[in-house]
Amino acid sequence: MKRALTFGLGVLVLALCAIAPVASEAASASPARKPVSRVAKAVKQAAPAPKASRVAARTVVARRMAGPAVATEAEDDPPHLRSAVAFVVDQDTDEVLFSKNAQSVQPIASITKLMTALVVMDAAQRLDEVLTISEEDIDTEKGSHSRLSVGTQLTRGEMLHLALMSSENRAANALGRHYPGGLGAFVDAMNTRAATLGMIDTHYVEPTGLSSRNRSSARDLVLLVKEAHQQPLLRELSTSHEAQVQVGSRALQYRNTNGLVRSPQWEIGLQKTGYIAEAGRCLVMQAQLAGRKLIMVLLDSAGKYTRIGDAERIRRWLSQQNAAQVVASGTRS
Repeated sequence: MKRALTFGLGVLVLALCAIAPVASEAASASPARKPVSRVAKAVKQAAPAPKASRVAARTVVARRMAGPAVATEAEDDPPHLRSAVAFVVDQDTDEVLFSKNAQSVQPIASITKLMTALVVMDAAQRLDEVLTISEEDIDTEKGSHSRLSVGTQLTRGEMLHLALMSSENRAANALGRHYPGGLGAFVDAMNTRAATLGMIDTHYVEPTGLSSRNRSSARDLVLLVKEAHQQPLLRELSTSHEAQVQVGSRALQYRNTNGLVRSPQWEIGLQKTGYIAEAGRCLVMQAQLAGRKLIMVLLDSAGKYTRIGDAERIRRWLSQQNAAQVVASGTRS
């Protein structure tokens, strides 16, 4: 009886050992579970993703430090990103570190608000002047929600803060309406400013980004981020973690739409997020990574958390490249 029991257990153990590798392979082949927490979990669970099927262009990496040749994806093993467009540039030298469809012209959603903020700053209007939300500021194109009801009064500085930090659409539209000459003159000023910056692929039709006719390319947006980064106030407002504004008897609390500003692993100098269905999830940032000042553009990311995951993949990849260069330099010396 004991011998039979022992033999049976042995057979069972051998069977389980044979099944385990198959089960493990099946688990690794199954799609990753979609993150359900906020940014911290998305960052933690970020993993290499397959290329977006919509994108036909190959990813290339230009690395002047390693020589004049452009390294291919297979040679340098760059990250596989879910964003349809990705562009990473050294802010000081204009060296292209990563490029994927950088010349593609497409809707940019609320990245538009960076140009809105620049035009407001150019006009040198008083930031303490009180502006009023009106019926004209209601979104009739996408029907987006806003906590700033008609009649809400905030200073121009508060409107600018909410537009940059929390992507408040009514605040952005109110900034345009209160420009000298009105909204039409403001949009003209946006396009003129883009032209002076050399943004040849860019066109604006309104100041919020709700219209899919606001279009640009990643190469153009690098120029926009560079210019906006020169404004200390825009750096401060776009990267602040949260803000509270008094609306009548209520105190409204707003948070930054980009959770990376709260991550200790990031040193972000300027940022803006964006989303409409036609543009996908978008993100532009100026940040210090791997000892360099970089500008990062991610456009048309399909999932809610993928632009954050892509930013993390790029950060890790650049850190690995930097570490490898340090080792190689030490070996040569």
